[in-house]
Amino acid sequence: MRNMAPAGWASSAPGYTPYMPAEMQGTRDGGMSRQGREGLRLRLGSGPEAAAEARRAIANIRADLDPPLVETLRLLVTELVTNSVRHTDCDAITLRVAVGSSAVLTEVTDDGPVFEPDPESLDDPDRGWGLFLVQMLAPRWGVSDDGSSKRVWFELNRA
Repeated sequence: MRNMAPAGWASSAPGYTPYMPAEMQGTRDGGMSRQGREGLRLRLGSGPEAAAEARRAIANIRADLDPPLVETLRLLVTELVTNSVRHTDCDAITLRVAVGSSAVLTEVTDDGPVFEPDPESLDDPDRGWGLFLVQMLAPRWGVSDDGSSKRVWFELNRA
């Protein structure tokens, strides 16, 4: 990863583990493998309903999160899931949200091609507004590759 990226961009999230969120309670419900007070892990299809399904899951995440944070979370998740649907030919997308005491860490993973954000083109309307919004609203974000999948993540601070 290049280090001359937009402000807030990084190659890995602080405190990230490959099994984020690690210990959550919940039962499997459709594509939801885990949901609980500390976050969720949701496997989405790659169709046009994926973003709406992700928004519905986020609506039930936690009652003690500030409403503006939840709305920002919903917006950014919608943008990243939509990007995965539009720009990859993958069969499934994974959404993970981990709620901590000071921040909410979110990632959208797919098996599409890895890319390096170009700071000069993030606000190009022909390319969409997803990463531009992530850059503007998330203090820390990035893109990483584990060899088999691409992960776009962001972190939102809790008040």
